[in-house]
Amino acid sequence: MAKTVINYADLANAAGTDLGYSEYRNVPQDQINTFADATDDHQWIHTDPEKAKSGPFGGPIAHGYLTLSLQIAFWSELFDVDGVSTKVNYGLEKVRFPSPVPVDSKIRMKATIAEVEEVKGGYQIAVDQMIEVEGATKPAVVSRGLYRFYA
Repeated sequence: MAKTVINYADLANAAGTDLGYSEYRNVPQDQINTFADATDDHQWIHTDPEKAKSGPFGGPIAHGYLTLSLQIAFWSELFDVDGVSTKVNYGLEKVRFPSPVPVDSKIRMKATIAEVEEVKGGYQIAVDQMIEVEGATKPAVVSRGLYRFYA
């Protein structure tokens, strides 16, 4: 699906816009290990493939926060606003991790602009975001992202 680009002047009317799906991307063990190093979270279910084989998921899984952080990369594939001076990732609401992301899984994100609110000097949009694992029955991450755009 092509990236949705909205002009700042039209942002107030963007609620309900389906942004579609990003491309799939692979989550390899080396990315999981790098994230473990960056966050000092070396729990064996993420970083010890041999031990993880006998664990609850049958192999290593990505950190939930690693999967969540990939929303940034997916977001840039799906949406942009023209005519702004500043773009701010304002936060997240209602973050859940319903299912794991096994190493070497392919994941993608679906997003819909749920709400648009005027804030001092700009607009804040609330975006319903879901990261899914190819072939899985439940999403890996469900959240609502808050983003601000200033003219």
